[in-house]
Amino acid sequence: MKIVLVAAVALIDRDGRVLLAQRPEGKSMAGLWEFPGGKVEQGESPETALVRELHEELGIETWNSCLAPLTFASHAYDDFHLLMPLFACRKWQGIPQPQEGQKLAWAHARELRDYPMPPADIPLIPILRDWL
Repeated sequence: MKIVLVAAVALIDRDGRVLLAQRPEGKSMAGLWEFPGGKVEQGESPETALVRELHEELGIETWNSCLAPLTFASHAYDDFHLLMPLFACRKWQGIPQPQEGQKLAWAHARELRDYPMPPADIPLIPILRDWL
């Protein structure tokens, strides 16, 4: 089974809320909410991929040094296995704005279960909730 490496980030604002992005129509699992991020390209580190993805998807700038490894997800989907490190980030420049048609929401840790998420993301919720 093919392993897909995707890096994700819990952007945490001053109020302790986490940013979620809704997968747009036309993508697999459209309508579900997830932590921002994306596929790690050949030759990239997960941190470098996140810096790139946050710029492309949200129009914000951050740096490798601002990404703290938090936990990871390992989940078998029907046609691939997802390995997804989750980083925490509290420092960035700019205001997150959807650049790819996705909806965004800021949620407190206790509210994360109110957002339908892909199966790989769900086990991350209690870890994030306990950490915040």
